[in-house]
Amino acid sequence: MKDMSEHPSARRFNEKEVMLIKEMTEAGLKPRQILKRLRQTNPELLSTPKHVYNVKAKLRQGNLTVRRLKTLRSPSAADGNSDPSTSFEPSWKKRYPPRVPNLIGGRFIDSQSSTFIDVLNPATQEVVSRVPLTTKDEFKSAVAAAKEAFLSWRNTPITTRQRVMFKLQDLIRKNTDKLALNITTEQGKTLKDAQGDVFRGLEVVEHACGMATLQMGEYVANVSNGIDTYSIREPLGVCAGICPFNFPAMIPLWMFPVAVTCGNTYVLKPSEKDPGASMILAELAMEAGLPNGVLNIVHGTHDIVNAICDDDNIRAVSLLVQIQPSLFQSFSQAGMHIYARASASGKRVQSNMGAKNHGIVMPDANVDATLNALVAAGFGAAGQRCMALSTVVFVGDSKLWEDKLVERAKALKVSAGTDPEADLGPVISKQAKERVCKLVQSGVESGARLLLDGRTIKVPGYEQGNFIGPTILADVTADMECYKEEIFGPVLICMQADSLEEAINIVNRNKYGNGAAIFTSSGIAARKFQTEIEAGQVGINVPIPVPLPFFSFTGSKASFAGISISMAGVQFYTQIKTVTQQWKDLPSGAGVSLAMPTSQKS
Repeated sequence: MKDMSEHPSARRFNEKEVMLIKEMTEAGLKPRQILKRLRQTNPELLSTPKHVYNVKAKLRQGNLTVRRLKTLRSPSAADGNSDPSTSFEPSWKKRYPPRVPNLIGGRFIDSQSSTFIDVLNPATQEVVSRVPLTTKDEFKSAVAAAKEAFLSWRNTPITTRQRVMFKLQDLIRKNTDKLALNITTEQGKTLKDAQGDVFRGLEVVEHACGMATLQMGEYVANVSNGIDTYSIREPLGVCAGICPFNFPAMIPLWMFPVAVTCGNTYVLKPSEKDPGASMILAELAMEAGLPNGVLNIVHGTHDIVNAICDDDNIRAVSLLVQIQPSLFQSFSQAGMHIYARASASGKRVQSNMGAKNHGIVMPDANVDATLNALVAAGFGAAGQRCMALSTVVFVGDSKLWEDKLVERAKALKVSAGTDPEADLGPVISKQAKERVCKLVQSGVESGARLLLDGRTIKVPGYEQGNFIGPTILADVTADMECYKEEIFGPVLICMQADSLEEAINIVNRNKYGNGAAIFTSSGIAARKFQTEIEAGQVGINVPIPVPLPFFSFTGSKASFAGISISMAGVQFYTQIKTVTQQWKDLPSGAGVSLAMPTSQKS
């Protein structure tokens, strides 16, 4: 067998580039697209699409092994220009299909589980990796490692913890493309949207860099004669996070950076559908200087979730629930199960659950800006966002805009996330597609008008993909199943109201309260809306606002139980200790007083 180190085409690529060719091939990219992306990081690359094709052929034949990849000459390293932060390659991904390991005590350890779940590319159904159902013993080891690491980490100066976050944000920036490609491959969203996923999480890491200020306590001198009182924030101990599939980078970064910078240690459970981004982030965190055991990762489904809820060593649990309901009828039922079970064992719990976000459209709104916002917020990420604007309430004559809304939605391109021209990619799984289509059909059977049907869309070259095109249902009423349930797909539901008062009542009668928006040119209408609406996130002439790290993210009613990120996140991950101290000379022979001490003179 010929040594690939002598192959004329392979010699033009370093190890990192060949591994990227492999991953992009698995993601469905063509040679010319692959070369274009490679040149974004190495503009001087002289290879041609034919050279990419040759490497792909060797990969298919199995002639290009990891051992041989290591013999390939790396031009940047040979020239002394190697940057280790940009040549990052997860060690566990160097076999195919890779088996995702647990992270326990600073070591990536292959699970001894007998059960693995295939992580599938939603656009192709190709197996990207295999994720284990972490065993009970492995889970206990992860918690024990976190508990042991807490003893020293809590006493690490906060400035040292902040420096780890400064380094982490730098490493994330340098590996954004790597993370985005992994997200697109495992989750399906477009590369541009995947980059946004990373950047939104990065903002929270940057926010955690200022933890010393965020964690400042309170001090009052001389609350009584010679007595001072102050409050300080202390870490809880071992905390845990349960992540959904829809934001593989952003949600983990909402969780562990704030928690560990507060002085806690962490056990993270990524979604079993797309764990790769969490694994990459973990390697970057350790490269940034996070000590062994401070961050641990386990995998699985409901069994590992229940184990997290029940373990007495875990003090707090954060979760965002976008679990495809199998054991539960809805996202909220899944979230409430976790909230109740974890709370029963004395844990703090913050739980983001189901949503049905409404956008009220007033007749005086800017037509183009409003329609563009509705399309972007309704169909972006294939509707798989907890903040997706899935329901439009047209007030009065604004209902006449429905045809224009359909025209804009029709213009969107549905394709694999790696397609540079794609506006939206596939939904996460075949089961998710079936659920979305079933809810759309239930609306049609209940009397809704199907203005745009994307259920039968076919994407050339990706016939096995879980694609659903933009879909719009009109004349939907509050008793329809498609309205009562969160669809979590590229489906926009249209309702009608005669007045703003009626529209607000429609929104407030819904059991969910994650977010709501209004589009209007009237300040009076906007103020009435923001005052009377029952929702945690409110948008005025913008769709549901994406949470910012320096503002708390919360919901209302059945959408939320707890508050996350920003100062509320710091409060969640810390406990207050109030100290009252007295340093003064007491007169000799002073007697004992059993009266309630006060600062008042009798």
